[in-house]
Amino acid sequence: MQWKFKTYKELTKNELYSLLRLRAEVFVVEQDCPYQDVDNKDQKALHVLAIEKGEVVGYTRVFKPGDYFQETSIGRVVSKSTYRGLGLGHELMHKSIAYIEEKNISKPIRISAQSYLKKFYENFGFKQVGIEYMEDYIPHIGMLRK
Repeated sequence: MQWKFKTYKELTKNELYSLLRLRAEVFVVEQDCPYQDVDNKDQKALHVLAIEKGEVVGYTRVFKPGDYFQETSIGRVVSKSTYRGLGLGHELMHKSIAYIEEKNISKPIRISAQSYLKKFYENFGFKQVGIEYMEDYIPHIGMLRK
């Protein structure tokens, strides 16, 4: 597995296409959720890519405070279906959090998590804040890691 950390400007066309394809494959098609994935926030994000055989198979976006939420944030956590159950999601979160800590980006870290993944994110020190809400027809919760 190859890991890359890139700004929007550093992404190659093939990397951008591959990460957008993965996000559409999982969030739009697999989860049957028509929503506007291309949200004009990719340009501000740091993109964390897990690449296998030239294809993005895992991905997150990391934002500095104020670029998405008031706090530092991680979002669009996604892995290709054939790579689930192999620890890729855990590795994605570990690498994203480690990047934030290495670069001394401000804490806390906020995420907008699909509610069914609450326990997954609690494994990384995130705690629910506020009540459940609907985002793109899917129940979500706000979570913070201090």
